Amino acid sequence: MPTKNVVDERISKFKNKGKDPAKLREKRISVCVELRKAHKNESFLKRRNITLSSLPDEDALSPEYISNDTVTALSMEDIIKDVNSDCKDSQTRGCQAARKLLSQERNPPLKEIIDAGLLSRFVSFLSMDDEPILQFEAAWALTNVASGTSWHTQQVVEHGAVPAFIALLASPMLHISEQAVWALGNIAGDGAAYRDVLIECNVIPALLARISPDTPVGYLRNLTWTLSNLCRNKNPCPPLSAVLQVLPSLIQLLHLSDKDILSDACWAISYLSDGDNNRIDVVVKTGIVHRLVELMSHEELSVMTPALRSIGNIVSGSDLQTQTAVDAGVLNVLPKLMRHPKASVQKEAAWALSNIAAGPCKQIQQLITCGLLPPLVEQLRNGDFKTQREAVWAVTNFTSGGTVEQVVHLVQSGALEAIINLLQVKDAKVILVILDAINNIFMAAEKLGETEKLSLLVEELGGLDRIEMLQNHDNDMVYQAAHNLIEKYFGDGEIEGVKVDTTEDAFVFKTPDAQRTFEF
Repeated sequence: MPTKNVVDERISKFKNKGKDPAKLREKRISVCVELRKAHKNESFLKRRNITLSSLPDEDALSPEYISNDTVTALSMEDIIKDVNSDCKDSQTRGCQAARKLLSQERNPPLKEIIDAGLLSRFVSFLSMDDEPILQFEAAWALTNVASGTSWHTQQVVEHGAVPAFIALLASPMLHISEQAVWALGNIAGDGAAYRDVLIECNVIPALLARISPDTPVGYLRNLTWTLSNLCRNKNPCPPLSAVLQVLPSLIQLLHLSDKDILSDACWAISYLSDGDNNRIDVVVKTGIVHRLVELMSHEELSVMTPALRSIGNIVSGSDLQTQTAVDAGVLNVLPKLMRHPKASVQKEAAWALSNIAAGPCKQIQQLITCGLLPPLVEQLRNGDFKTQREAVWAVTNFTSGGTVEQVVHLVQSGALEAIINLLQVKDAKVILVILDAINNIFMAAEKLGETEKLSLLVEELGGLDRIEMLQNHDNDMVYQAAHNLIEKYFGDGEIEGVKVDTTEDAFVFKTPDAQRTFEF
Protein backbone atom coordinates (compact mmCIF):
# COMPACT_ATOMS: atom_id res chain seq x y z
CA MET A 1 0.00 0.00 0.00
CA PRO A 2 1.20 3.59 -0.50
CA THR A 3 3.48 4.96 2.14
CA LYS A 4 2.10 7.40 4.68
CA ASN A 5 3.55 10.52 3.07
CA VAL A 6 1.80 9.70 -0.21
CA VAL A 7 -1.52 9.30 1.59
CA ASP A 8 -0.93 12.54 3.47
CA GLU A 9 -0.11 14.32 0.24
CA ARG A 10 -3.34 13.16 -1.34
CA ILE A 11 -5.41 14.11 1.70
CA SER A 12 -4.18 17.67 1.26
CA LYS A 13 -5.24 17.64 -2.39
CA PHE A 14 -8.38 15.58 -2.58
CA LYS A 15 -11.73 15.44 -0.95
CA ASN A 16 -11.45 11.91 0.42
CA LYS A 17 -13.66 10.43 3.09
CA GLY A 18 -11.73 7.39 4.14
CA LYS A 19 -8.52 9.01 5.24
CA ASP A 20 -9.24 11.79 7.71
CA PRO A 21 -12.65 12.09 9.36
CA ALA A 22 -12.01 15.79 10.01
CA LYS A 23 -11.60 16.40 6.30
CA LEU A 24 -14.29 14.31 4.71
CA ARG A 25 -14.22 16.23 1.47
CA GLU A 26 -11.34 18.16 -0.01
CA LYS A 27 -10.46 19.17 -3.53
CA ARG A 28 -7.63 17.93 -5.63
CA ILE A 29 -5.76 20.97 -6.77
CA SER A 30 -2.60 20.14 -8.70
CA VAL A 31 -3.63 16.60 -9.61
CA CYS A 32 -6.66 17.97 -11.35
CA VAL A 33 -5.13 21.13 -12.70
CA GLU A 34 -6.53 20.62 -16.19
CA LEU A 35 -10.03 20.38 -14.82
CA ARG A 36 -9.65 23.37 -12.55
CA LYS A 37 -8.61 25.57 -15.46
CA ALA A 38 -11.72 26.72 -17.23
CA HIS A 39 -10.93 25.94 -20.84
CA LYS A 40 -13.38 28.25 -22.49
CA ASN A 41 -12.99 27.42 -26.15
CA GLU A 42 -16.39 28.78 -27.03
CA SER A 43 -15.79 32.24 -25.60
CA PHE A 44 -12.50 34.09 -25.38
CA LEU A 45 -11.42 36.19 -22.42
CA LYS A 46 -11.09 39.24 -24.65
CA ARG A 47 -12.99 39.95 -27.83
CA ARG A 48 -12.31 42.09 -30.88
CA ASN A 49 -14.69 42.73 -33.77
CA ILE A 50 -17.82 41.21 -32.28
CA THR A 51 -21.12 42.34 -33.74
CA LEU A 52 -23.09 44.84 -31.71
CA SER A 53 -26.75 43.92 -31.50
CA SER A 54 -27.95 47.46 -31.03
CA LEU A 55 -26.57 49.53 -33.92
CA PRO A 56 -29.08 52.22 -34.90
CA ASP A 57 -30.82 52.43 -38.25
CA GLU A 58 -28.62 53.48 -41.13
CA ASP A 59 -30.41 56.78 -41.62
CA ALA A 60 -29.41 57.83 -38.12
CA LEU A 61 -25.73 57.53 -39.00
CA SER A 62 -23.45 59.82 -40.91
CA PRO A 63 -22.33 58.86 -44.44
CA GLU A 64 -18.79 58.49 -43.13
CA TYR A 65 -19.99 56.04 -40.55
CA ILE A 66 -22.06 53.91 -42.92
CA SER A 67 -19.60 53.69 -45.75
CA ASN A 68 -16.89 52.00 -43.74
CA ASP A 69 -15.43 50.14 -46.69
CA THR A 70 -15.43 53.06 -49.10
CA VAL A 71 -13.71 55.64 -46.92
CA THR A 72 -10.16 56.18 -48.15
CA ALA A 73 -7.69 54.75 -45.64
CA LEU A 74 -5.79 57.51 -43.86
CA SER A 75 -2.09 57.35 -43.09
CA MET A 76 -1.04 57.22 -39.44
CA GLU A 77 0.21 60.79 -39.82
CA ASP A 78 -3.22 61.94 -41.03
CA ILE A 79 -4.97 60.01 -38.27
CA ILE A 80 -2.84 61.70 -35.61
CA LYS A 81 -3.47 65.11 -37.17
CA ASP A 82 -7.25 64.57 -37.38
CA VAL A 83 -7.66 63.15 -33.89
CA ASN A 84 -5.70 66.05 -32.40
CA SER A 85 -7.55 68.72 -34.35
CA ASP A 86 -10.25 70.97 -32.90
CA CYS A 87 -12.71 70.17 -35.71
CA LYS A 88 -15.36 67.62 -34.74
CA ASP A 89 -15.64 66.26 -38.29
CA SER A 90 -11.88 65.77 -38.49
CA GLN A 91 -11.83 64.14 -35.06
CA THR A 92 -14.56 61.75 -36.13
CA ARG A 93 -12.81 60.94 -39.40
CA GLY A 94 -9.48 60.31 -37.65
CA CYS A 95 -11.09 58.30 -34.87
CA GLN A 96 -12.95 56.12 -37.33
CA ALA A 97 -9.82 55.52 -39.41
CA ALA A 98 -7.92 54.54 -36.25
CA ARG A 99 -10.73 52.20 -35.22
CA LYS A 100 -10.68 50.51 -38.63
CA LEU A 101 -6.92 49.94 -38.40
CA LEU A 102 -7.36 48.54 -34.89
CA SER A 103 -10.08 46.19 -36.17
CA GLN A 104 -7.70 44.43 -38.57
CA GLU A 105 -7.57 40.69 -38.01
CA ARG A 106 -3.80 40.59 -38.43
CA ASN A 107 -1.28 42.80 -36.67
CA PRO A 108 -3.48 45.75 -35.70
CA PRO A 109 -1.20 48.72 -34.91
CA LEU A 110 -1.99 48.82 -31.20
CA LYS A 111 1.40 50.07 -30.05
CA GLU A 112 1.64 52.65 -32.81
CA ILE A 113 -1.70 54.16 -31.76
CA ILE A 114 -0.61 54.17 -28.11
CA ASP A 115 2.83 55.62 -28.88
CA ALA A 116 1.18 58.36 -30.93
CA GLY A 117 -0.50 59.54 -27.71
CA LEU A 118 -4.02 59.02 -29.05
CA LEU A 119 -5.50 57.18 -26.06
CA SER A 120 -5.97 60.31 -23.96
CA ARG A 121 -7.84 61.91 -26.87
CA PHE A 122 -10.03 58.82 -27.32
CA VAL A 123 -10.87 58.83 -23.60
CA SER A 124 -11.77 62.54 -23.75
CA PHE A 125 -14.15 61.82 -26.64
CA LEU A 126 -16.05 59.28 -24.48
CA SER A 127 -17.66 62.10 -22.51
CA MET A 128 -18.93 63.95 -25.60
CA ASP A 129 -22.60 63.06 -25.33
CA ASP A 130 -23.47 65.65 -27.98
CA GLU A 131 -21.22 63.87 -30.53
CA PRO A 132 -22.50 60.28 -30.43
CA ILE A 133 -20.68 59.13 -33.58
CA LEU A 134 -17.34 60.41 -32.30
CA GLN A 135 -18.14 58.98 -28.87
CA PHE A 136 -18.94 55.58 -30.40
CA GLU A 137 -15.86 55.46 -32.64
CA ALA A 138 -13.59 56.36 -29.70
CA ALA A 139 -15.23 53.69 -27.54
CA TRP A 140 -14.76 51.10 -30.27
CA ALA A 141 -11.10 52.05 -30.82
CA LEU A 142 -10.36 51.79 -27.08
CA THR A 143 -12.20 48.48 -26.90
CA ASN A 144 -9.92 47.05 -29.56
CA VAL A 145 -6.80 48.32 -27.82
CA ALA A 146 -8.00 46.69 -24.59
CA SER A 147 -8.45 43.40 -26.47
CA GLY A 148 -4.67 43.12 -26.86
CA THR A 149 -2.09 42.02 -24.30
CA SER A 150 -2.06 42.97 -20.63
CA TRP A 151 0.24 45.87 -21.48
CA HIS A 152 -2.25 47.23 -24.02
CA THR A 153 -5.09 46.91 -21.49
CA GLN A 154 -2.94 48.65 -18.90
CA GLN A 155 -2.49 51.64 -21.21
CA VAL A 156 -6.25 51.95 -21.65
CA VAL A 157 -6.86 51.80 -17.89
CA GLU A 158 -4.05 54.20 -17.02
CA HIS A 159 -5.43 56.79 -19.45
CA GLY A 160 -8.62 56.94 -17.35
CA ALA A 161 -10.94 54.87 -19.53
CA VAL A 162 -12.58 52.87 -16.72
CA PRO A 163 -14.74 55.61 -15.13
CA ALA A 164 -15.50 56.98 -18.61
CA PHE A 165 -16.74 53.60 -19.84
CA ILE A 166 -18.77 53.02 -16.68
CA ALA A 167 -20.44 56.41 -17.22
CA LEU A 168 -21.15 55.43 -20.84
CA LEU A 169 -23.15 52.39 -19.65
CA ALA A 170 -25.97 54.81 -18.87
CA SER A 171 -26.01 56.24 -22.40
CA PRO A 172 -29.53 56.48 -23.84
CA MET A 173 -28.07 55.23 -27.13
CA LEU A 174 -28.05 51.49 -26.82
CA HIS A 175 -25.20 50.82 -29.25
CA ILE A 176 -22.91 53.19 -27.32
CA SER A 177 -23.87 51.63 -24.00
CA GLU A 178 -23.28 48.17 -25.47
CA GLN A 179 -19.85 49.23 -26.73
CA ALA A 180 -19.00 50.21 -23.16
CA VAL A 181 -20.18 46.79 -21.94
CA TRP A 182 -17.84 45.14 -24.44
CA ALA A 183 -14.87 47.36 -23.49
CA LEU A 184 -15.36 46.68 -19.78
CA GLY A 185 -15.55 42.96 -20.53
CA ASN A 186 -12.16 43.15 -22.22
CA ILE A 187 -10.66 44.98 -19.25
CA ALA A 188 -12.18 42.52 -16.75
CA GLY A 189 -10.90 39.62 -18.85
CA ASP A 190 -7.32 40.75 -18.36
CA GLY A 191 -7.07 39.28 -14.87
CA ALA A 192 -7.92 39.64 -11.20
CA ALA A 193 -6.22 43.03 -10.73
CA TYR A 194 -8.27 44.95 -13.30
CA ARG A 195 -11.36 42.92 -12.46
CA ASP A 196 -11.08 44.31 -8.94
CA VAL A 197 -10.36 47.85 -10.19
CA LEU A 198 -13.67 47.69 -12.09
CA ILE A 199 -15.51 46.29 -9.09
CA GLU A 200 -14.14 49.07 -6.87
CA CYS A 201 -15.42 51.59 -9.43
CA ASN A 202 -18.94 50.14 -8.94
CA VAL A 203 -19.17 48.57 -12.37
CA ILE A 204 -21.54 45.82 -11.23
CA PRO A 205 -24.55 48.00 -10.28
CA ALA A 206 -24.05 50.01 -13.47
CA LEU A 207 -24.09 46.82 -15.56
CA LEU A 208 -27.04 45.27 -13.74
CA ALA A 209 -29.06 48.45 -14.26
CA ARG A 210 -29.05 47.63 -17.99
CA ILE A 211 -30.88 44.34 -17.47
CA SER A 212 -34.60 44.71 -18.03
CA PRO A 213 -37.39 42.82 -19.83
CA ASP A 214 -36.84 45.19 -22.78
CA THR A 215 -33.08 44.64 -23.11
CA PRO A 216 -32.36 43.10 -26.54
CA VAL A 217 -31.03 39.54 -26.48
CA GLY A 218 -27.86 40.50 -28.31
CA TYR A 219 -27.08 43.19 -25.73
CA LEU A 220 -27.74 40.68 -22.93
CA ARG A 221 -25.25 38.28 -24.54
CA ASN A 222 -22.48 40.84 -24.35
CA LEU A 223 -23.50 41.89 -20.86
CA THR A 224 -23.53 38.28 -19.60
CA TRP A 225 -20.07 37.72 -21.08
CA THR A 226 -18.76 40.80 -19.26
CA LEU A 227 -20.35 39.62 -16.00
CA SER A 228 -18.69 36.23 -16.44
CA ASN A 229 -15.28 37.92 -16.77
CA LEU A 230 -16.01 39.84 -13.56
CA CYS A 231 -16.58 36.48 -11.82
CA ARG A 232 -13.43 34.94 -13.26
CA ASN A 233 -9.93 34.44 -11.83
CA LYS A 234 -8.65 33.30 -8.47
CA ASN A 235 -5.75 34.46 -6.31
CA PRO A 236 -7.66 36.38 -5.25
CA CYS A 237 -11.24 35.39 -5.91
CA PRO A 238 -13.69 38.22 -6.57
CA PRO A 239 -14.73 40.05 -3.38
CA LEU A 240 -17.64 38.29 -1.69
CA SER A 241 -19.63 41.52 -1.71
CA ALA A 242 -19.37 41.60 -5.52
CA VAL A 243 -20.39 37.96 -5.78
CA LEU A 244 -23.49 38.64 -3.71
CA GLN A 245 -24.30 41.63 -5.94
CA VAL A 246 -24.06 39.71 -9.20
CA LEU A 247 -25.58 36.34 -8.27
CA PRO A 248 -29.30 37.28 -8.35
CA SER A 249 -28.95 38.58 -11.92
CA LEU A 250 -26.95 35.53 -13.00
CA ILE A 251 -29.76 33.36 -11.66
CA GLN A 252 -32.24 35.33 -13.78
CA LEU A 253 -30.05 34.95 -16.87
CA LEU A 254 -29.78 31.20 -16.28
CA HIS A 255 -33.53 30.91 -16.77
CA LEU A 256 -33.46 32.44 -20.24
CA SER A 257 -33.32 30.21 -23.32
CA ASP A 258 -30.60 31.82 -25.44
CA LYS A 259 -27.66 29.43 -25.64
CA ASP A 260 -24.97 32.13 -25.59
CA ILE A 261 -26.43 33.77 -22.49
CA LEU A 262 -26.78 30.38 -20.82
CA SER A 263 -23.21 29.45 -21.69
CA ASP A 264 -21.63 32.58 -20.21
CA ALA A 265 -23.94 32.57 -17.18
CA CYS A 266 -22.94 28.95 -16.51
CA TRP A 267 -19.26 29.82 -16.88
CA ALA A 268 -19.79 32.64 -14.38
CA ILE A 269 -21.31 30.20 -11.87
CA SER A 270 -18.45 27.76 -12.50
CA TYR A 271 -15.93 30.47 -11.59
CA LEU A 272 -17.85 31.49 -8.47
CA SER A 273 -18.14 27.88 -7.27
CA ASP A 274 -14.45 27.18 -7.86
CA GLY A 275 -13.29 27.95 -4.35
CA ASP A 276 -13.55 26.89 -0.73
CA ASN A 277 -16.74 25.56 0.80
CA ASN A 278 -17.88 29.03 1.84
CA ARG A 279 -17.74 30.16 -1.80
CA ILE A 280 -19.63 27.05 -2.87
CA ASP A 281 -22.22 27.71 -0.18
CA VAL A 282 -22.98 31.18 -1.52
CA VAL A 283 -23.84 29.60 -4.88
CA VAL A 284 -25.79 26.67 -3.44
CA LYS A 285 -27.92 28.92 -1.25
CA THR A 286 -29.29 30.73 -4.30
CA GLY A 287 -31.25 27.56 -5.15
CA ILE A 288 -29.68 27.36 -8.62
CA VAL A 289 -28.37 23.78 -8.33
CA HIS A 290 -31.51 22.20 -9.79
CA ARG A 291 -31.31 24.46 -12.86
CA LEU A 292 -27.61 23.64 -13.32
CA VAL A 293 -28.43 19.94 -13.27
CA GLU A 294 -31.10 20.57 -15.92
CA LEU A 295 -28.55 22.39 -18.08
CA MET A 296 -26.18 19.40 -17.85
CA SER A 297 -28.56 17.80 -20.37
CA HIS A 298 -28.59 20.82 -22.70
CA GLU A 299 -28.14 19.92 -26.37
CA GLU A 300 -25.44 22.59 -26.82
CA LEU A 301 -21.99 21.56 -25.65
CA SER A 302 -21.23 25.22 -24.93
CA VAL A 303 -23.95 25.18 -22.24
CA MET A 304 -23.60 21.64 -20.96
CA THR A 305 -19.83 21.90 -20.36
CA PRO A 306 -19.89 24.85 -17.91
CA ALA A 307 -23.03 23.46 -16.22
CA LEU A 308 -21.17 20.18 -15.63
CA ARG A 309 -18.12 22.10 -14.41
CA SER A 310 -20.28 24.06 -11.95
CA ILE A 311 -21.82 20.88 -10.56
CA GLY A 312 -18.36 19.29 -10.40
CA ASN A 313 -17.22 22.21 -8.25
CA ILE A 314 -20.25 21.93 -5.99
CA VAL A 315 -19.80 18.19 -5.36
CA SER A 316 -16.18 18.88 -4.39
CA GLY A 317 -17.59 20.72 -1.39
CA SER A 318 -19.07 19.39 1.83
CA ASP A 319 -21.30 16.32 2.14
CA LEU A 320 -24.28 18.64 2.52
CA GLN A 321 -23.41 20.62 -0.61
CA THR A 322 -22.90 17.39 -2.53
CA GLN A 323 -26.25 16.08 -1.31
CA THR A 324 -27.92 19.20 -2.72
CA ALA A 325 -26.65 18.19 -6.16
CA VAL A 326 -27.64 14.56 -5.60
CA ASP A 327 -31.14 15.63 -4.53
CA ALA A 328 -31.35 17.79 -7.67
CA GLY A 329 -30.86 14.66 -9.78
CA VAL A 330 -27.19 14.83 -10.79
CA LEU A 331 -26.81 11.06 -10.52
CA ASN A 332 -29.54 10.56 -13.11
CA VAL A 333 -27.62 12.68 -15.63
CA LEU A 334 -24.06 11.47 -15.01
CA PRO A 335 -24.41 7.99 -16.58
CA LYS A 336 -25.27 9.57 -19.92
CA LEU A 337 -22.41 12.07 -19.66
CA MET A 338 -19.97 9.28 -18.73
CA ARG A 339 -20.88 7.79 -22.11
CA HIS A 340 -20.82 11.09 -24.01
CA PRO A 341 -19.02 10.90 -27.37
CA LYS A 342 -16.70 13.77 -26.38
CA ALA A 343 -13.77 12.64 -24.19
CA SER A 344 -13.58 15.98 -22.37
CA VAL A 345 -17.17 15.54 -21.16
CA GLN A 346 -16.45 11.98 -20.02
CA LYS A 347 -13.46 13.28 -18.06
CA GLU A 348 -15.44 16.02 -16.32
CA ALA A 349 -18.27 13.59 -15.53
CA ALA A 350 -15.78 11.09 -14.07
CA TRP A 351 -14.23 13.88 -12.02
CA ALA A 352 -17.64 14.81 -10.59
CA LEU A 353 -18.33 11.12 -9.90
CA SER A 354 -14.98 10.74 -8.10
CA ASN A 355 -15.90 13.57 -5.74
CA ILE A 356 -19.35 12.14 -5.02
CA ALA A 357 -17.66 8.78 -4.36
CA ALA A 358 -15.59 10.51 -1.68
CA GLY A 359 -18.73 11.01 0.37
CA PRO A 360 -20.39 8.91 3.08
CA CYS A 361 -21.70 5.43 2.33
CA LYS A 362 -25.23 6.82 1.87
CA GLN A 363 -24.07 8.83 -1.15
CA ILE A 364 -22.01 5.88 -2.39
CA GLN A 365 -25.17 3.76 -2.25
CA GLN A 366 -26.97 6.35 -4.35
CA LEU A 367 -24.19 6.04 -6.94
CA ILE A 368 -24.84 2.31 -7.08
CA THR A 369 -28.62 2.67 -7.19
CA CYS A 370 -28.48 5.19 -10.03
CA GLY A 371 -26.42 2.83 -12.18
CA LEU A 372 -23.08 4.65 -12.14
CA LEU A 373 -20.90 1.55 -11.74
CA PRO A 374 -21.33 0.13 -15.28
CA PRO A 375 -20.25 3.37 -17.03
CA LEU A 376 -17.46 3.78 -14.48
CA VAL A 377 -16.09 0.34 -15.32
CA GLU A 378 -16.52 1.04 -19.05
CA GLN A 379 -14.31 4.10 -18.69
CA LEU A 380 -11.74 2.19 -16.65
CA ARG A 381 -11.56 -0.35 -19.45
CA ASN A 382 -11.83 1.75 -22.58
CA GLY A 383 -11.77 5.45 -21.72
CA ASP A 384 -9.36 8.16 -22.71
CA PHE A 385 -6.44 8.15 -20.24
CA LYS A 386 -7.47 11.45 -18.62
CA THR A 387 -10.91 9.97 -18.01
CA GLN A 388 -9.41 6.72 -16.72
CA ARG A 389 -7.34 8.74 -14.26
CA GLU A 390 -10.50 10.33 -12.85
CA ALA A 391 -12.25 6.94 -12.82
CA VAL A 392 -9.37 5.45 -10.82
CA TRP A 393 -9.79 8.18 -8.22
CA ALA A 394 -13.50 7.33 -8.10
CA VAL A 395 -12.67 3.69 -7.31
CA THR A 396 -10.18 4.62 -4.60
CA ASN A 397 -12.59 7.05 -2.98
CA PHE A 398 -15.39 4.48 -3.22
CA THR A 399 -13.25 1.82 -1.52
CA SER A 400 -12.11 4.30 1.15
CA GLY A 401 -15.58 5.30 2.29
CA GLY A 402 -17.86 2.48 1.20
CA THR A 403 -19.20 -0.34 3.35
CA VAL A 404 -17.89 -3.86 2.91
CA GLU A 405 -21.02 -4.76 0.95
CA GLN A 406 -20.56 -1.74 -1.33
CA VAL A 407 -16.93 -2.65 -1.97
CA VAL A 408 -18.00 -6.21 -2.82
CA HIS A 409 -20.56 -4.77 -5.24
CA LEU A 410 -17.85 -2.67 -6.86
CA VAL A 411 -15.61 -5.70 -7.34
CA GLN A 412 -18.52 -7.69 -8.75
CA SER A 413 -19.09 -4.95 -11.30
CA GLY A 414 -15.65 -5.59 -12.80
CA ALA A 415 -13.81 -2.63 -11.28
CA LEU A 416 -11.05 -4.75 -9.68
CA GLU A 417 -10.16 -6.42 -12.96
CA ALA A 418 -10.24 -3.04 -14.73
CA ILE A 419 -7.88 -1.31 -12.29
CA ILE A 420 -5.52 -4.29 -12.31
CA ASN A 421 -5.28 -3.91 -16.08
CA LEU A 422 -4.37 -0.25 -15.59
CA LEU A 423 -1.35 -1.11 -13.43
CA GLN A 424 0.73 -1.09 -16.58
CA VAL A 425 0.31 2.67 -17.20
CA LYS A 426 3.36 4.91 -16.95
CA ASP A 427 1.87 7.52 -14.62
CA ALA A 428 3.27 6.76 -11.15
CA LYS A 429 0.55 8.77 -9.36
CA VAL A 430 -2.17 6.73 -11.05
CA ILE A 431 -0.38 3.50 -10.12
CA LEU A 432 -0.22 4.61 -6.48
CA VAL A 433 -3.92 5.42 -6.48
CA ILE A 434 -4.71 1.97 -7.94
CA LEU A 435 -2.52 0.20 -5.36
CA ASP A 436 -4.31 2.14 -2.65
CA ALA A 437 -7.67 0.97 -4.03
CA ILE A 438 -6.48 -2.65 -4.11
CA ASN A 439 -5.30 -2.28 -0.51
CA ASN A 440 -8.72 -0.89 0.46
CA ILE A 441 -10.43 -3.86 -1.19
CA PHE A 442 -8.19 -6.21 0.78
CA MET A 443 -9.17 -4.39 3.98
CA ALA A 444 -12.82 -5.06 3.13
CA ALA A 445 -11.97 -8.73 2.49
CA GLU A 446 -10.24 -8.90 5.89
CA LYS A 447 -13.48 -7.88 7.57
CA LEU A 448 -15.16 -10.83 5.87
CA GLY A 449 -12.30 -13.19 6.65
CA GLU A 450 -11.79 -13.69 2.92
CA THR A 451 -8.33 -12.26 2.38
CA GLU A 452 -6.87 -15.46 0.97
CA LYS A 453 -9.68 -15.84 -1.51
CA LEU A 454 -9.22 -12.28 -2.71
CA SER A 455 -5.49 -12.99 -3.09
CA LEU A 456 -6.31 -15.88 -5.37
CA LEU A 457 -8.71 -13.74 -7.40
CA VAL A 458 -6.14 -10.97 -7.81
CA GLU A 459 -3.61 -13.58 -8.94
CA GLU A 460 -6.10 -15.12 -11.37
CA LEU A 461 -6.76 -11.66 -12.87
CA GLY A 462 -3.04 -11.15 -13.46
CA GLY A 463 -2.71 -8.68 -10.62
CA LEU A 464 -0.01 -10.51 -8.70
CA ASP A 465 2.34 -10.55 -11.69
CA ARG A 466 1.79 -6.84 -12.28
CA ILE A 467 2.25 -5.91 -8.62
CA GLU A 468 5.45 -7.99 -8.48
CA MET A 469 6.73 -6.18 -11.56
CA LEU A 470 6.08 -2.85 -9.86
CA GLN A 471 8.68 -3.77 -7.24
CA ASN A 472 11.17 -2.89 -9.99
CA HIS A 473 9.56 0.49 -10.68
CA ASP A 474 11.77 3.59 -10.88
CA ASN A 475 9.52 5.45 -8.47
CA ASP A 476 10.43 4.66 -4.88
CA MET A 477 6.89 5.11 -3.57
CA VAL A 478 5.49 2.75 -6.20
CA TYR A 479 8.09 0.16 -5.25
CA GLN A 480 7.27 0.53 -1.55
CA ALA A 481 3.50 0.34 -2.08
CA ALA A 482 3.81 -2.76 -4.28
CA HIS A 483 6.23 -4.38 -1.86
CA ASN A 484 3.89 -3.77 1.08
CA LEU A 485 0.94 -5.36 -0.77
CA ILE A 486 2.98 -8.44 -1.72
CA GLU A 487 4.33 -8.82 1.77
CA LYS A 488 0.98 -8.42 3.48
CA TYR A 489 -1.38 -10.36 1.22
CA PHE A 490 0.67 -12.64 -0.98
CA GLY A 491 2.90 -14.47 1.51
CA ASP A 492 3.92 -18.08 1.02
CA GLY A 493 2.04 -19.40 4.02
CA GLU A 494 -0.45 -22.24 3.64
CA ILE A 495 -4.05 -21.19 3.15
CA GLU A 496 -6.31 -23.17 5.44
CA GLY A 497 -10.04 -23.71 5.45
CA VAL A 498 -10.57 -22.03 2.13
CA LYS A 499 -12.79 -23.31 -0.60
CA VAL A 500 -12.68 -21.45 -3.90
CA ASP A 501 -15.09 -22.47 -6.61
CA THR A 502 -14.25 -21.23 -10.07
CA THR A 503 -17.32 -20.30 -12.04
CA GLU A 504 -17.40 -19.27 -15.66
CA ASP A 505 -16.39 -15.68 -15.04
CA ALA A 506 -15.81 -15.19 -11.33
CA PHE A 507 -14.76 -16.64 -8.05
CA VAL A 508 -17.44 -17.42 -5.49
CA PHE A 509 -16.05 -17.01 -2.01
CA LYS A 510 -17.59 -19.21 0.67
CA THR A 511 -16.70 -19.03 4.33
CA PRO A 512 -18.01 -21.44 6.95
CA ASP A 513 -18.51 -18.68 9.52
CA ALA A 514 -20.37 -16.31 7.22
CA GLN A 515 -24.01 -16.66 6.33
CA ARG A 516 -23.61 -14.63 3.13
CA THR A 517 -21.82 -15.60 -0.05
CA PHE A 518 -19.89 -12.84 -1.74
CA GLU A 519 -19.11 -13.17 -5.39
CA PHE A 520 -16.09 -11.15 -6.39
